[in-house]
Amino acid sequence: MFRLFVVLAFVLAMTAARAQQAADAWPSRPVHQIVPSEAGGAGDIVTRIISQQLSDRLGQQVVVDDRPGAGGIVGVDALARAVPDGYTIGQITASTQASAAALKRSLPYDPIKSFAPVSLTGSLPYVLTVYPRLPVKSVADLIALAKAKPHALNNAAFGTSSMGFLASVLFAVRAGVDLNQVPYRSTAEAMVDVVAGRIEMQFGTIAPTLPLIRAGKLRALAVTGATRSPSLPDVPTMAEAGLPGYDAVLWQAIAAPAGTPAPIIARLNRELTEVLAQPATIAALAKQGVEAESSSPQALTARIRADIQKWRDVVAQAGIAPQ
Repeated sequence: MFRLFVVLAFVLAMTAARAQQAADAWPSRPVHQIVPSEAGGAGDIVTRIISQQLSDRLGQQVVVDDRPGAGGIVGVDALARAVPDGYTIGQITASTQASAAALKRSLPYDPIKSFAPVSLTGSLPYVLTVYPRLPVKSVADLIALAKAKPHALNNAAFGTSSMGFLASVLFAVRAGVDLNQVPYRSTAEAMVDVVAGRIEMQFGTIAPTLPLIRAGKLRALAVTGATRSPSLPDVPTMAEAGLPGYDAVLWQAIAAPAGTPAPIIARLNRELTEVLAQPATIAALAKQGVEAESSSPQALTARIRADIQKWRDVVAQAGIAPQ
């Protein structure tokens, strides 16, 4: 038994030493970063802002690889299946890890076990906007109209497994109303119909929606985070507008495939924390409606677990059957 313990200790020591050697040599070639959305989208823009500085700190180029499809599931599945050697990392979000787990019967990956979390990078609250000619000036007015006309108000839902969709579901549950959910492939496509009056309302990300709000083509009623957005300081939160405890944000994060050496994860976390603390990064992300935020890998895992449970409860309350 003693000899077995000695052998096991030796094997563990050698494994740790090899992992550390690999981490010390990493990266010796470009690192690919998968983004589970289309080029030019919010996820792509945020990733490119961060990857430029991360490239400088790592001494190797971080190449952005856009893999859109199925509300982000296609790209995140590719990340989960990548070789865990530190040369493939990727963006994960509240949509791909939490809302998809709540709304799908099965996923091609496990939201927790398939990944080695690195750090949060930021969060994007949504803004509830309506067609300007809709006779509502506040969230209370919208709720009253929805109750007077059950299932008559059309909400533009960006994907039926996205956090934006769940933001509208949470609104309906807390307000006690019934909305007609109309699926769209992107916030941009949905906004066209809301501006034209073909759709009455939308929960959209702030950056692409802001110019239309300022031009008077959309009316902002509330933001979905726990605090007001610096981009829309005069727009109340949902809680302030009459729905206490309402909180729905699209957090974004970086992860690697499960099995990526711990020293590499630690290095990535350290570098990302430094990048996200830079005033230039904070300002650049703020222009995209993103509040820069870093975390430990452990805190990110805890966030994913908590959000999965939260949104499963909301889906159950709404009577939505996972597809």
